[in-house]
Amino acid sequence: MSLAGSALLACSSVSDGLSPAKVDYRSTATVKAPTLDVPPDLTQLASDPRYAPPSGAPVSATAMQAAPPGLAPAVAPAAPVAGELRIERSGNARWLVTRQTPEQLWPLLREFWQQNGFVLVTDRPELGVMETDWAENRAKLPQNFVTRTVGRVFENAFDTGERDRYRTRIERAPGGGSEVYVSHRGATEEIVGDQKDRSRWVMRPSEPDLEAEMLARLMLKLGPREEARPTAQVAASTAQAVANVPAAAPRARVLDGRSAATLQIDDGFERTWRRVGMALDRGGFTLEDRDRNQGLYFVRYVDPKLAGKEEPNVFQRLFGAKKEDLGGKRYRLKISTTGGTSLLEVLNADGQPLADDSARSIVQLLLPELR
Repeated sequence: MSLAGSALLACSSVSDGLSPAKVDYRSTATVKAPTLDVPPDLTQLASDPRYAPPSGAPVSATAMQAAPPGLAPAVAPAAPVAGELRIERSGNARWLVTRQTPEQLWPLLREFWQQNGFVLVTDRPELGVMETDWAENRAKLPQNFVTRTVGRVFENAFDTGERDRYRTRIERAPGGGSEVYVSHRGATEEIVGDQKDRSRWVMRPSEPDLEAEMLARLMLKLGPREEARPTAQVAASTAQAVANVPAAAPRARVLDGRSAATLQIDDGFERTWRRVGMALDRGGFTLEDRDRNQGLYFVRYVDPKLAGKEEPNVFQRLFGAKKEDLGGKRYRLKISTTGGTSLLEVLNADGQPLADDSARSIVQLLLPELR
């Protein structure tokens, strides 16, 4: 399941050559528009040796492979900077594989999101996580005479009522190079109140199509820098190719009657590790650390039942009601593999098996992404 990178041309401005009708982001941090709360800051972690620059002489990138039939015409690059690029997929999760190291990729990723209209609110190279601010996709506004005319004078006269944000996660590939994951989260504005005079933002499902679009743009960004700016046809072919990467049939199920809330996944460790990481990104978990050697993700999770819950009123406080902790609880997600089957178990912050309501909610939240 791969898409060769030889058909991908680089560009100095990623958004110029790609389909403006699909995405045209404007961050809420740079315009006077309704903003959304940023998730709690991640605990500052010490520098992680897993992301330390590799020792020894640099490894040269191999020549790009020929493009599959039906894609944009192949280009014969000379000494490509990015090396081999390809897309892999499992279920509805896609990720980019490149020979570049995380250290080489990080400044390019930062530049990529800024060029596409985003402001970064999380920039953690030691953790391998980058997250954008909420941004509005202006391409979703109706394109008619009124919006075009008024919009030139009053930039924020119209609003889509939707916001998007993206998380980028980099894993160091076992065989060298990097795996880059891009996940989407969306929010929609709802009008509430008896008089319909207030609004609130509610989460909407992640959109794999938007993730595929941004991965296609990123591939063009990381392509050979010597080549010309891609045409709209090349950009459209790239986006279509990323979207059409075939998926292996994913299989996962909940196991009952165990000391820990558990998912059984019919995949080996490497694929399970990737898919669980993507599911956590889409589910809005706060990733505090991870230990691939031990198969552990350290996360913080807020139970959806507490979303929007207000402080106890005066009568509740009289009878001892306490304000719920909305900062989230810490959990460990443990992946263990026997043969070609993996188990994902929910542990508490001390590493003990956990099977309470919150633990069961976590596996039910992850199951659709892993099934």
